[in-house]
Amino acid sequence: MELWILWIIIILFLTILEISTVGLVSIWFIASAIVSLILSFFISSFYIQFFVFVLLGIILLITTRPILTKLLKTKNISTNLDRVVGATGIVTKDITKNNIGEVKVDGKYWSAISKSEIKKDQEVIIKAIDGVKLIVEKEGK
Repeated sequence: MELWILWIIIILFLTILEISTVGLVSIWFIASAIVSLILSFFISSFYIQFFVFVLLGIILLITTRPILTKLLKTKNISTNLDRVVGATGIVTKDITKNNIGEVKVDGKYWSAISKSEIKKDQEVIIKAIDGVKLIVEKEGK
């Protein structure tokens, strides 16, 4: 088999792999395979072609991936729900380790969970939102 056919097969395989993923996994090796394909018309040694393929792919990966990931990074859009994270709330139903309690924050009642037991009428800090439940901690902890 001609080596250029092998490089076309590798390019097609890596292209399908890149299309099926979202993380810019093999795009650099597609570029280096194209260079090796062109090189196969001038140099008959597969070892040299493969060395160029691997070395160029690694160099492209190391030098351009950080730049591209910064450029293609999607911006995290905050929602109105995110505004309660970091806020203080009042426990309206006891929160125990195995039972979901309730917290009033910003005039609204939320289901809440905690790693520790928190009694009714204590103040809590909202640490995060997990689905429709607040993750809280005792204030001053």
